[in-house]
Amino acid sequence: MDNIEVLICDDSALMRNLVSRIVEGTDGLHVAATAMNGQFAVDKIPLVKPDVIILDIEMPVMNGVEFLKERKKRGWDIPVIILSSLATEGAAVTMECLELGASDFITKPGGAISTDLTEVSEHLVELIASYGSVYAQKHGKETYEPEYFSHQLKMREAERFVAEKKGIDSSKNPAIAPALWNAEKNKEPAVVTPIREGGRIEVVAIGISTGGPNALRDIFKDIDVRFPLPILVVQHMPAGFTSEFANSLDRICPLDVTEAKDGDIILPAHVYIAPGNYHIYVVRQGTDLVIKLSQDPPRNGHRPSADYLFESVAKIYQNRALGVIMTGMGRDGAAQLAEMRKQGAWTLGQDEASSIVYGMPKVAWELGAVQEQVPLDRMAGKINELVRAHSK
Repeated sequence: MDNIEVLICDDSALMRNLVSRIVEGTDGLHVAATAMNGQFAVDKIPLVKPDVIILDIEMPVMNGVEFLKERKKRGWDIPVIILSSLATEGAAVTMECLELGASDFITKPGGAISTDLTEVSEHLVELIASYGSVYAQKHGKETYEPEYFSHQLKMREAERFVAEKKGIDSSKNPAIAPALWNAEKNKEPAVVTPIREGGRIEVVAIGISTGGPNALRDIFKDIDVRFPLPILVVQHMPAGFTSEFANSLDRICPLDVTEAKDGDIILPAHVYIAPGNYHIYVVRQGTDLVIKLSQDPPRNGHRPSADYLFESVAKIYQNRALGVIMTGMGRDGAAQLAEMRKQGAWTLGQDEASSIVYGMPKVAWELGAVQEQVPLDRMAGKINELVRAHSK
């Protein structure tokens, strides 16, 4: 198998070293080069041909935003993951980076120079593996699937747990042998028999994770200007960023896009983005349908959780909804999309070829939750078409 080659661009030598250790400690990933600013990265890219770039925002000479503008000018499509100390106050800059073509972002814990990346290392490896494998395979490499890397992380966590119980230094354990990895084969989908026919669609609910920021931009720029329905979205994203993310989508979408607030009356032709660190769900209050926020424990490792939203949509709307599950690691949303389907709702899933990670839509397909798998470039059109046909 070929390694996914990673270019790390950060002005801190300590951060370059820490990120390099995470990358080199993961079988199937390799540090192609490091750079102390965007200009050095620009110079090194033609020489080392990375499959993915880890990029800081605040750097001298050429910062992250300037690098992304230069990348765009040169027509490079290498995926870029922002790893930045800019927290909530830098959310607008982070969204600008996504608008300039960055694939995703993750924040450094504890400020600009953090000596402990442990709490984000798993997410960082997931993003590197997800975006890097798609790019590498598109360019003729044979790399492990993203699930192999998440399997490694789970195995390593299990080893650490056992080592702690036994008082052993787990850092001396060798990497997991690739021979122990067996990729799961696609299963035949289960059959879900709806208890009622699909009805008139009154709401669209979307669950999405890794690969979501750019996928949602693709959908909402092409949504029908006369789209008559509310759209509820769970995108796994940390607190402090979802308001700016909603604003960035609002600039390209013909509908109003806002971060959902507790007590929002669900209005037609309006997109509601779940706020980071809060579940969203739907309740009926008199004649109104209303969004509520909850800080119940994470579900499937996430808050907000797509399952949490889909569960309420299945209960309140039954067969009068369209559920959509898209790119993302894991299984969030799959079980309750199956419940929506059972209630008679219409359902779509993103197809494997266009998903950055075919995790959530794959599990939903296997559970029989998905009526039709659709590529990303046709998803907006398919949503428009179903709503036109079934919302009158």
